[in-house]
Amino acid sequence: MAVKRHFKFALVLIVAMMPLQCATLERLSLDDLIAKSTAIVRGRITGATAAFSGPVIYTHYTIQVSEKFKGANAGSVDVVVPGGVANGLRQTFAGAPVLHPGDEYVFFLYKGKSGLTTVTGLTQGLFSLPGNDGADPTATRSASRELMLDPANGRPVKDQTLILKLSDLRQRIATGVKGASGK
Repeated sequence: MAVKRHFKFALVLIVAMMPLQCATLERLSLDDLIAKSTAIVRGRITGATAAFSGPVIYTHYTIQVSEKFKGANAGSVDVVVPGGVANGLRQTFAGAPVLHPGDEYVFFLYKGKSGLTTVTGLTQGLFSLPGNDGADPTATRSASRELMLDPANGRPVKDQTLILKLSDLRQRIATGVKGASGK
């Protein structure tokens, strides 16, 4: 009996000590992303460096802006994403987007009080653009695999992939920005 009880205790202790890899995200509609973002740009990743900020590793990405939809004009912008590799150590954060130098995206960005610019809603604020898809490429935001809550009722919801032609995304952003400035 004592061995059985100690085994159960050890099993519970081991499970409790395992690191949990999850994040809870507030589901953001496209209109929410437009309203909450301080800048929205189309751009290509031209560089990436990772460094510690306290105990957390952040990867700093340089984005060469090719088109601005909202916010101040900028030729390039520095975007910070939690996670990366620094000093031989790797950190990952559930819900953080993975960006690749050379790839092109539409970024929904938020500049916080710290002065750092992040992707609004983590993976929700990132639309990938394919390399050779003509004059009107398809912008795709993949569904997040993280736990997502509906802000209206706090209940879990399943995220869905969002696919729009870039011209349609441009129009939705322009309408959202115009509507916000008219309030």
